[in-house]
Amino acid sequence: MSRRRLFALWALFVFIGLPLGVVLDRHFLGPVRQAVRVAAWASADRKRYHQHAFNVVNIVDGDTLDIEAPDGDSPFTRIRLLGVDTPETQHPTVGKMYFGPEATEYTAHLAQGKVVTVVLDAVSDERDRYGRLLAYLILPKGEMLNENLIRDGFGYADLRFSHSRFEVFVELMEQAIAERRGLWRDVKPEQLPEWLRRRRPDLLR
Repeated sequence: MSRRRLFALWALFVFIGLPLGVVLDRHFLGPVRQAVRVAAWASADRKRYHQHAFNVVNIVDGDTLDIEAPDGDSPFTRIRLLGVDTPETQHPTVGKMYFGPEATEYTAHLAQGKVVTVVLDAVSDERDRYGRLLAYLILPKGEMLNENLIRDGFGYADLRFSHSRFEVFVELMEQAIAERRGLWRDVKPEQLPEWLRRRRPDLLR
């Protein structure tokens, strides 16, 4: 093969082959590799945490806590309670919300220092974008902490993400509103999180 033909083939590869490879990697191969990594991570999380019992060592706020289980470089695993959102206590943009401290105290009363069972959902992701494990927590007496928070009016059913108990959590919230439990006794519309006001503007009518 002549040098001129070799040069033409090389130029064709540079101007067509490389850009095509970038496109394929970005739109097809990249997502596949990411899906494989996520699946491997999820599988490892399920084997390690699902239906296993751990000691609660720290309460961050009403819907976030740490269990005694190393996770990466951390000596603890941070749990974000799945399907429930509680008022913030130290958020960088909204600060301390109405009933935030009460929600944190409620979770601390039920879970701090207790041995809880971690249950992962079959539908939702197993980690959030911050790397926190998304889970239901079963308390020593068999009750679910996620449900208790919503039922007793210390948290909202999180309508932003799907999970297996979505409808149950919504019903628990509506019942808490009807019975004016916890925060629902005196909360004003502007004290609710923005995402909830946007998705359910009818809640306090």
